[in-house]
Amino acid sequence: MHLSPEKNAAAVLLLHGLGSCGDDWALQLRALAPRYSALAPDLRGQGKSPMPAGWPTIELLTADVVSLLDRLEIGSAHVVGLSLGGAVALQLAAEAPERVRSLVAVNTFARLRTPRRSMGRGRRRMWLAATGRMEELGRSVAAGLFPYAGQEEMRALAAARLASNSPLTYVKLLMAVGRFDLRGRLGEIRVPTLVVAGEQDATVSMECKLELAGGIPGARLERFAGSGHATPLDQPERFNAALLGFLESVDQAARAGDFSRSS
Repeated sequence: MHLSPEKNAAAVLLLHGLGSCGDDWALQLRALAPRYSALAPDLRGQGKSPMPAGWPTIELLTADVVSLLDRLEIGSAHVVGLSLGGAVALQLAAEAPERVRSLVAVNTFARLRTPRRSMGRGRRRMWLAATGRMEELGRSVAAGLFPYAGQEEMRALAAARLASNSPLTYVKLLMAVGRFDLRGRLGEIRVPTLVVAGEQDATVSMECKLELAGGIPGARLERFAGSGHATPLDQPERFNAALLGFLESVDQAARAGDFSRSS
């Protein structure tokens, strides 16, 4: 787990995507550090976190996050989630809204649908994991995440991280994603919400993101032209500006509410 040193500020919890780890958020940890206490844990079975026996669910990954917040004595946090991490963030906001100061849902879903142009890619990912071909899977997925000239370093790093996953763990998490369906509970999410949508995302369809923006009361949608699935990495400056602006607006509203109640 990566933790920024700012101890006396509001907490920001950053949840990464499938097959990666908290290292994905290095650019955001740096941007958040002056004003927030930010943490980027490795989700179950990824990075340095073990995978317990059995088949995980998004609910179990969410319970892990609640346990972490309890252990760190964090009552509530701004929660930012990408893809799989976004599904966990959505589940947390629905189940335990008192633990979520705000929600930033980045290229994620209440029920996964892949863009039509990428459906074959998704089936290939499952086949490669099921047959243990993780290096080939890493190269294939990373090429979809970072397809452009100038993204070679990010592509190579993503491929290496994906290849380091246990095939069985990766299959288990793919199955957890496939079973996840929170569409019927989106209206229960009442925390301030920003939906980030990369317009060139080949992993999660725009339909999923519009569904979140339309189904969560008061949610804001910000579309990123030219961005793929890993918006915090392929457009970090714009993403960080949007993230910091949103968090500050939420904190300002909270301070104004506290002031009005005490007046």
